[in-house]
Amino acid sequence: MAELVYRPVIGFARTLFKVWDLKIDLRGSEYIPRTGGAVLVSNHISYLDFVFNGLAALPQKRLVRFMAKESVFRHRISGPLMRGMKHIPVDRAQGEAAYENALRSLRSGEIVGVFPEATISQSFTLKSFKSGAARLAQEAGVPLIPMAVWGTQRLWTKGRPRNFKRSHTPITIRVGEALEASKDTYAGVITRQLRERVQELLEAAQRAYPVRPRGPEDTWWMPAHLGGTAPTPEQVRAAEAH
Repeated sequence: MAELVYRPVIGFARTLFKVWDLKIDLRGSEYIPRTGGAVLVSNHISYLDFVFNGLAALPQKRLVRFMAKESVFRHRISGPLMRGMKHIPVDRAQGEAAYENALRSLRSGEIVGVFPEATISQSFTLKSFKSGAARLAQEAGVPLIPMAVWGTQRLWTKGRPRNFKRSHTPITIRVGEALEASKDTYAGVITRQLRERVQELLEAAQRAYPVRPRGPEDTWWMPAHLGGTAPTPEQVRAAEAH
């Protein structure tokens, strides 16, 4: 029954992409397995990242069940849709239930999408990764699929107004080879390897991105180390501490 909800939502999203005239550059979707469980792991720079993560799995005819904060499931519009698409609510105060739900999905052959940074990175650089994705993959006996998105922050990100105009915004998506999560390896080691893979894919996506800021007022979406005016990770941490 769930796919009665999921597939129309995909169709609606694709229509929006055309209306917004997004220029999507997707590479590496062949690394997403056509069958069986997997944990899809991505960087997180936009409220819309899950949409583009899910798009990367469509060439393999796969649907992704995302772990998302529980408040999204309480919203009167998004809540029924999220439940209908079998996404997994995460209560950060009681994460055990979400973990068990994700584990059941993986063992039943589903792909589960995880943002191991847990929150949007306002510096547009990789934050530290939590180990849950690695532990899920280990316990379920499934691979980790690293990926990175770039350009999504220009549509809708934390602390910035939404930009849903017909803006021709490029979106670059890169998926990498699977990382096996051996049960004999410490989850922290796998998590570090996973973060390195995502970092490599993020840098590849940034190199391939076809546009640069139009002027000084348009540098906000570029990280500081690439010459932009996004806050540095240190500045973000300092702001969050106050």
